[in-house]
Amino acid sequence: MKRPKHLELIEHPLVELYISKLRDVNSDISTFRSAMDRLGGILAYHALQRVQGEEIKVTTPLETTNGLKINEPVHVIPILRAGLSLVQGLLHFIPDARVGHIGVYRDHSSHEPVNYYDNLPEDIDRGLSIVVDPMLATGGSASHALHYLKENGAKNIVFACVIAAPEGVEKVHDQHPDITIISTKLDRELNDQAYILPGLGDAGDRYFGT
Repeated sequence: MKRPKHLELIEHPLVELYISKLRDVNSDISTFRSAMDRLGGILAYHALQRVQGEEIKVTTPLETTNGLKINEPVHVIPILRAGLSLVQGLLHFIPDARVGHIGVYRDHSSHEPVNYYDNLPEDIDRGLSIVVDPMLATGGSASHALHYLKENGAKNIVFACVIAAPEGVEKVHDQHPDITIISTKLDRELNDQAYILPGLGDAGDRYFGT
Protein backbone atom coordinates (compact mmCIF):
# COMPACT_ATOMS: atom_id res chain seq x y z
CA MET A 1 0.00 0.00 0.00
CA LYS A 2 1.45 3.36 -1.05
CA ARG A 3 1.89 5.72 1.88
CA PRO A 4 0.43 9.24 1.44
CA LYS A 5 2.98 12.01 1.90
CA HIS A 6 0.94 13.74 4.62
CA LEU A 7 0.77 10.54 6.68
CA GLU A 8 3.60 9.72 9.09
CA LEU A 9 3.64 6.04 10.04
CA ILE A 10 5.60 4.96 13.10
CA GLU A 11 7.36 1.67 12.44
CA HIS A 12 8.87 -0.07 15.46
CA PRO A 13 8.77 -3.58 16.98
CA LEU A 14 7.09 -2.24 20.13
CA VAL A 15 4.37 -0.66 18.01
CA GLU A 16 3.69 -4.05 16.43
CA LEU A 17 3.57 -5.64 19.89
CA TYR A 18 1.02 -3.18 21.27
CA ILE A 19 -1.07 -3.19 18.09
CA SER A 20 -1.22 -6.98 18.30
CA LYS A 21 -2.57 -6.73 21.85
CA LEU A 22 -5.21 -4.22 20.74
CA ARG A 23 -6.32 -6.33 17.79
CA ASP A 24 -6.61 -9.57 19.79
CA VAL A 25 -10.26 -10.25 20.59
CA ASN A 26 -9.10 -12.18 23.69
CA SER A 27 -7.29 -9.21 25.28
CA ASP A 28 -8.99 -8.20 28.52
CA ILE A 29 -9.70 -4.60 29.50
CA SER A 30 -6.47 -4.09 31.45
CA THR A 31 -4.36 -5.43 28.57
CA PHE A 32 -6.21 -3.25 26.07
CA ARG A 33 -5.89 -0.14 28.24
CA SER A 34 -2.20 -0.72 28.88
CA ALA A 35 -1.44 -1.13 25.16
CA MET A 36 -3.42 2.00 24.27
CA ASP A 37 -1.59 3.97 26.95
CA ARG A 38 1.80 2.85 25.62
CA LEU A 39 0.84 3.79 22.08
CA GLY A 40 -0.35 7.18 23.32
CA GLY A 41 3.14 7.80 24.62
CA ILE A 42 4.72 6.75 21.34
CA LEU A 43 2.40 9.07 19.40
CA ALA A 44 3.26 11.90 21.81
CA TYR A 45 6.97 11.38 21.26
CA HIS A 46 6.55 11.92 17.52
CA ALA A 47 3.95 14.69 17.70
CA LEU A 48 6.06 16.73 20.11
CA GLN A 49 8.82 17.06 17.53
CA ARG A 50 6.75 20.02 16.33
CA VAL A 51 6.84 21.94 19.59
CA GLN A 52 8.95 25.08 19.87
CA GLY A 53 11.79 25.10 22.38
CA GLU A 54 14.19 27.68 23.78
CA GLU A 55 17.82 27.09 24.64
CA ILE A 56 18.69 27.68 28.30
CA LYS A 57 21.68 27.27 30.58
CA VAL A 58 21.65 24.40 33.08
CA THR A 59 24.04 24.11 36.00
CA THR A 60 25.11 20.54 36.74
CA PRO A 61 27.05 19.56 39.91
CA LEU A 62 30.23 20.06 37.84
CA GLU A 63 29.66 22.88 35.35
CA THR A 64 27.17 24.87 33.29
CA THR A 65 25.91 23.43 30.01
CA ASN A 66 23.19 23.98 27.45
CA GLY A 67 19.63 22.77 27.94
CA LEU A 68 16.15 23.29 26.53
CA LYS A 69 12.75 24.38 27.76
CA ILE A 70 9.42 24.41 25.93
CA ASN A 71 8.41 28.01 25.38
CA GLU A 72 4.86 27.54 24.08
CA PRO A 73 1.71 25.82 25.35
CA VAL A 74 0.84 22.30 24.26
CA HIS A 75 -2.83 21.34 23.95
CA VAL A 76 -4.08 17.75 23.87
CA ILE A 77 -7.55 17.60 22.31
CA PRO A 78 -9.26 14.17 22.43
CA ILE A 79 -12.33 13.58 20.29
CA LEU A 80 -14.83 12.12 22.75
CA ARG A 81 -15.14 9.55 23.91
CA ALA A 82 -12.57 7.16 22.46
CA GLY A 83 -9.91 9.86 22.23
CA LEU A 84 -9.71 9.86 26.02
CA SER A 85 -7.92 6.51 25.80
CA LEU A 86 -4.77 8.22 24.45
CA VAL A 87 -4.64 11.24 26.75
CA GLN A 88 -2.73 9.72 29.66
CA GLY A 89 -0.01 8.40 27.37
CA LEU A 90 0.56 11.90 26.01
CA LEU A 91 0.54 13.45 29.48
CA HIS A 92 3.35 11.11 30.55
CA PHE A 93 5.53 13.00 28.07
CA ILE A 94 4.18 16.52 28.60
CA PRO A 95 2.47 16.69 32.02
CA ASP A 96 1.93 20.47 31.75
CA ALA A 97 -0.20 20.14 28.60
CA ARG A 98 -3.68 21.63 28.65
CA VAL A 99 -6.44 19.14 27.84
CA GLY A 100 -9.45 20.30 25.85
CA HIS A 101 -12.36 18.18 24.62
CA ILE A 102 -14.48 17.95 21.50
CA GLY A 103 -17.54 15.70 21.48
CA VAL A 104 -18.88 14.76 18.04
CA TYR A 105 -21.83 12.60 16.99
CA ARG A 106 -23.17 11.75 13.54
CA ASP A 107 -26.69 13.01 12.76
CA HIS A 108 -28.87 10.04 11.74
CA SER A 109 -30.72 12.03 9.07
CA SER A 110 -27.99 14.12 7.45
CA HIS A 111 -25.10 11.78 8.39
CA GLU A 112 -23.09 14.92 9.13
CA PRO A 113 -20.94 15.30 12.27
CA VAL A 114 -22.37 17.57 14.96
CA ASN A 115 -20.75 18.96 18.12
CA TYR A 116 -22.47 17.89 21.32
CA TYR A 117 -19.75 19.19 23.65
CA ASP A 118 -16.63 21.30 23.51
CA ASN A 119 -14.29 22.81 26.06
CA LEU A 120 -11.09 24.28 24.67
CA PRO A 121 -8.15 25.98 26.44
CA GLU A 122 -8.31 29.78 26.36
CA ASP A 123 -4.97 30.07 24.57
CA ILE A 124 -5.80 27.57 21.82
CA ASP A 125 -4.52 30.13 19.31
CA ARG A 126 -0.99 29.67 20.68
CA GLY A 127 1.35 26.70 20.67
CA LEU A 128 0.82 23.15 19.45
CA SER A 129 -2.54 21.36 19.42
CA ILE A 130 -2.48 17.55 19.23
CA VAL A 131 -5.89 16.16 18.24
CA VAL A 132 -6.22 12.50 19.22
CA ASP A 133 -8.62 9.71 18.32
CA PRO A 134 -7.56 6.05 18.25
CA MET A 135 -9.35 5.30 14.97
CA LEU A 136 -9.38 7.40 11.80
CA ALA A 137 -12.14 5.64 9.85
CA THR A 138 -14.29 7.78 7.52
CA GLY A 139 -12.50 10.96 8.57
CA GLY A 140 -15.76 12.80 9.23
CA SER A 141 -15.30 13.42 12.96
CA ALA A 142 -11.62 14.21 12.56
CA SER A 143 -12.23 16.73 9.78
CA HIS A 144 -15.05 18.32 11.77
CA ALA A 145 -12.88 18.64 14.88
CA LEU A 146 -10.02 20.15 12.87
CA HIS A 147 -12.38 22.69 11.30
CA TYR A 148 -13.67 23.60 14.75
CA LEU A 149 -10.18 24.11 16.16
CA LYS A 150 -9.20 26.33 13.25
CA GLU A 151 -12.38 28.39 13.67
CA ASN A 152 -11.35 28.94 17.30
CA GLY A 153 -7.88 30.16 16.35
CA ALA A 154 -5.66 27.05 16.48
CA LYS A 155 -2.83 27.32 13.96
CA ASN A 156 -0.24 24.61 14.66
CA ILE A 157 -2.22 21.34 14.68
CA VAL A 158 -1.32 17.67 14.27
CA PHE A 159 -3.73 14.73 14.23
CA ALA A 160 -2.62 11.52 15.98
CA CYS A 161 -4.32 8.14 15.81
CA VAL A 162 -3.49 4.49 16.41
CA ILE A 163 -5.07 3.00 13.27
CA ALA A 164 -6.05 4.81 10.08
CA ALA A 165 -8.08 3.73 7.07
CA PRO A 166 -7.16 4.99 3.59
CA GLU A 167 -10.63 6.56 3.25
CA GLY A 168 -10.18 8.62 6.40
CA VAL A 169 -6.66 9.71 5.51
CA GLU A 170 -7.87 10.87 2.10
CA LYS A 171 -10.82 12.83 3.52
CA VAL A 172 -8.72 14.62 6.13
CA HIS A 173 -6.11 15.48 3.51
CA ASP A 174 -8.75 16.76 1.07
CA GLN A 175 -10.28 19.06 3.68
CA HIS A 176 -7.09 19.88 5.60
CA PRO A 177 -4.05 19.61 3.32
CA ASP A 178 -2.00 21.51 5.91
CA ILE A 179 -2.51 18.88 8.64
CA THR A 180 -0.06 16.03 9.22
CA ILE A 181 -1.55 12.72 10.37
CA ILE A 182 0.60 10.58 12.66
CA SER A 183 -0.44 6.95 13.00
CA THR A 184 1.02 3.64 14.07
CA LYS A 185 -0.80 1.64 11.39
CA LEU A 186 -2.52 2.16 8.01
CA ASP A 187 -5.07 -0.63 7.63
CA ARG A 188 -6.67 -2.00 4.47
CA GLU A 189 -10.16 -0.49 4.15
CA LEU A 190 -13.57 0.19 5.71
CA ASN A 191 -16.39 -2.35 5.71
CA ASP A 192 -20.06 -1.55 5.02
CA GLN A 193 -20.55 -0.39 8.61
CA ALA A 194 -17.52 1.96 8.39
CA TYR A 195 -15.38 -0.22 10.66
CA ILE A 196 -11.69 -0.43 9.81
CA LEU A 197 -10.43 -3.78 8.52
CA PRO A 198 -8.65 -5.62 10.01
CA GLY A 199 -8.91 -2.98 12.76
CA LEU A 200 -9.60 -3.75 16.40
CA GLY A 201 -13.35 -3.29 16.75
CA ASP A 202 -14.86 -0.36 18.66
CA ALA A 203 -11.93 1.22 20.52
CA GLY A 204 -14.16 3.14 22.95
CA ASP A 205 -16.23 0.11 23.90
CA ARG A 206 -13.16 -2.06 24.41
CA TYR A 207 -11.29 0.58 26.41
CA PHE A 208 -14.19 1.53 28.68
CA GLY A 209 -15.61 -2.00 28.94
CA THR A 210 -19.06 -1.06 27.60
